[in-house]
Amino acid sequence: MHAVIVNVTINDPEAAASELHEQLVPRVSQAPGFVAGYWTIKDNTGLTMLIFETEEAAEAMSEQARAGVPDAMTLVGVEVRNVEAHA
Repeated sequence: MHAVIVNVTINDPEAAASELHEQLVPRVSQAPGFVAGYWTIKDNTGLTMLIFETEEAAEAMSEQARAGVPDAMTLVGVEVRNVEAHA
């Protein structure tokens, strides 16, 4: 498995929450190879971990993440990592 880690700054909390629930979660959960997703918020930052079955699926999502950040957020960074263990 591979994880896509996405860091964002939240510019508009209400709009970001709406876009997250109405657009991002449904789109990501239907992506090929999707296993699980976790979207976290602390103050004005968001950290997301998306788990995919293959590195190829994770890389494809990382490209989508770079290209499709909603206006209510500013992309800080995206990276793909190997999932070494989970419980």
